[in-house]
Amino acid sequence: MKTYRIATIPGDGIGKEVIPAGQRILQALAEQDGLRFEFQDFDWGGDYYRKHGVMMPADGLDALRDKDAILFGSAGDPDIADHITLWGLRLKICQGFDQYANVRPTRILPGIDAPLKRCTPEQLNWVIVRENSEGEYSGVGGRVHQGHPIEAATDVSIMTRAGVERILRFAFKLAQSRPRKLLTVVTKSNAQRHAMVMWDEIALEVSREFPDVTWDKELVDAATARMVNRPASLDTIVATNLHADILSDLAAALAGSLGIAPTGNIDPERRYPSMFEPIHGSAFDIMGKGLANPVGTFWSVVMLLEHLGETDAAARLMQAIESVTANPALHTRDLGGQATTEQVTAAVCARLAADGQARAA
Repeated sequence: MKTYRIATIPGDGIGKEVIPAGQRILQALAEQDGLRFEFQDFDWGGDYYRKHGVMMPADGLDALRDKDAILFGSAGDPDIADHITLWGLRLKICQGFDQYANVRPTRILPGIDAPLKRCTPEQLNWVIVRENSEGEYSGVGGRVHQGHPIEAATDVSIMTRAGVERILRFAFKLAQSRPRKLLTVVTKSNAQRHAMVMWDEIALEVSREFPDVTWDKELVDAATARMVNRPASLDTIVATNLHADILSDLAAALAGSLGIAPTGNIDPERRYPSMFEPIHGSAFDIMGKGLANPVGTFWSVVMLLEHLGETDAAARLMQAIESVTANPALHTRDLGGQATTEQVTAAVCARLAADGQARAA
């Protein structure tokens, strides 16, 4: 029996509700697929910060290093500055483990009433690749003369040839593996005339390694309009850290809700564990009410399983998720329904159990 070591970090807000639900899903799969998961839970986040003055301990990465994957909830607390919660936990893990490829699949799941009125589910099926280690979120900058009229602050975007080459090569390989073999490289080289021009030049260089991939280049502002007006013209999309951060939230909204959207923070070389998380954030306004949509977490578990090579289990879970979203009675409030976190979780577990019984018959 294959055993996987999974670190669970619920973090803040509704992360404390959806990550235990994701753990239940993995346990349900284990019963059907001959797998074994060993979970280690970490209480890092806002509550940990209030006790210790940091979001996670200084040696926290060492505690995660031997895990096969990380399932993460959210980082964000209304009483703690956002840059502290983000840089102190999520980005500390992403950068510490060089998870340089952030991958966000987007499509309209069965039963979801997406807002684009002339878009069928077949026309919106994207994967957004976000550079996840440098760029606008490199952390380079500072503030001087604080509290004075001459106060100044900088945030410097850093792009390296190595960083740009590896994320573009990852995106081309991903596009090559998808049926349409279609890639859109998002840029802003008309205004950002140094780093983004280098980004464009490297895209052209890397493209020569993938003659079977059709690719184009789109300015980021035009890309937002294209996502709304011509969604079928897109398939795989790659963009810088900031640009893809914004575009992927737009993509999730166009597919129906941020509550259903997953992401993977991937180390493609598998030197360190990769981390999987829903993109919805901490949502403190609904925390503790049982209203959080766990589908984003469940879809993140699908990505986790695919990363571990458990493609059959991942496919069965995705089918179970789609059977549940297809039922409007199991839609949570963000999808216009009244279902609870527990009801959706129980329904997915029941579908997995029924599938297991059918396969055993």
